[in-house]
Amino acid sequence: MLKEIKTILYATDLSNTSVYAFRYAVCLAKALDARLHILHVVEPMSEDARVTLHFFINDPLAREQALNRRFENARELLNERQEAFWARMPSDEKALRERVDEIEVIEGFAAEAILKRAESLPADMILMGSHAHGISHTFLGTVAKRVLRRSRIPTLIVPYAED
Repeated sequence: MLKEIKTILYATDLSNTSVYAFRYAVCLAKALDARLHILHVVEPMSEDARVTLHFFINDPLAREQALNRRFENARELLNERQEAFWARMPSDEKALRERVDEIEVIEGFAAEAILKRAESLPADMILMGSHAHGISHTFLGTVAKRVLRRSRIPTLIVPYAED
């Protein structure tokens, strides 16, 4: 029996070019009648950064708020990008927004967190973008390489190209 793709995990790094990969995620979700789960992973703060934060912010509550601000900023940027994306969609395509089940920001090491989230959903496919570097070649980032190497489900890496 053929495996159906009903849940797509779209992992974004929130770079300026990430919307390009998101277009493909939406296109695939439409073509496959699948649901979309959007994920951004915030890397853990290094021990040096934590010590510095502790040194400059003595109040534990203020320190916790500063730590949480990283997540809030990522959520705000993700929501802004989503609003801008859907605002540019033709009116007959706006209903595709309903395919997005969840927009999630979590802490962790990106590749590991993406793979764990894909398993826990469970996702049938992972989709993420790569970064363009130089004139004629695309650099496949460390996170994308790690996800590709360890993924147990189909994983699509969308190279960035100027429209």
